[in-house]
Amino acid sequence: MSEDMFSLKGKVAWVTGAAYGIGYAIAKAYIEAGAKVVFNCSRQDTVDRGLKSYEEDGLFDSVKGYVCDVTDEEAVKKLHVTIVKEVGEVDILVNNAGMIRRVPMTEMEASDFRRVIDVDLTAPFIVSKTVIPSMIKRGGGKIINICSMMSELGRETVSAYAAAKGGLKMLTRNIASEYGAYNIQCNGIGPGYIATEQTAPLRERQADGSRHPFDSFIIAKTPAERWGESDDLKGPAVFLASKASDFVNGHILYVDGGILAYIGKQP
Repeated sequence: MSEDMFSLKGKVAWVTGAAYGIGYAIAKAYIEAGAKVVFNCSRQDTVDRGLKSYEEDGLFDSVKGYVCDVTDEEAVKKLHVTIVKEVGEVDILVNNAGMIRRVPMTEMEASDFRRVIDVDLTAPFIVSKTVIPSMIKRGGGKIINICSMMSELGRETVSAYAAAKGGLKMLTRNIASEYGAYNIQCNGIGPGYIATEQTAPLRERQADGSRHPFDSFIIAKTPAERWGESDDLKGPAVFLASKASDFVNGHILYVDGGILAYIGKQP
């Protein structure tokens, strides 16, 4: 098989929230595959932090960072115009920006629930609807939504996140259904438990040096017996952005070390 199947040479990829963590790893993989990357964050200091990391990795010439709140439709439209003018038409969109609030459902304020839905579900809708018309005009494109195991499962304290990610799974399938005839492939990646800043509190060592109870729980529930790393998502992200996946549409690729397939060890 030719390596060109996975080449992104000449492509422009917009990865939301790619200053660090999963988004950064995916953006880095795209640059390594030949693409130019643009990313946005809602704050300038976060953008600057991301640009510094890209520079330290020798990737600064292949990336541009912008400030934009992806829940603001007018701001997203303006940023899209800027990206097209300064970098080029968007061939690949990764809706990565997200948030989580860990609060028991009965204790969660409706305003906090709405905020999670806004960032994790409404924003991917806004950014996708912004780029789809130009993708149609140019004969196709790739949209990748960062879903979650919570697109399939529920768990204590993450009602808003699970609702949003479940919705994102179905938005992914609907985009594939509605725009597949225009050679637009929309798929999702469902990360398992990934060792990032967002999950760091769940991996902190206890005062006695023992594992955090949730850390131990995840190790026991995952056949791979480890947390995932952001780099574990690079290959799947390149596959879904490349012509190797041209007949893959509406699929959620779970990168979870086998956790969704596993009932647990026999007692």
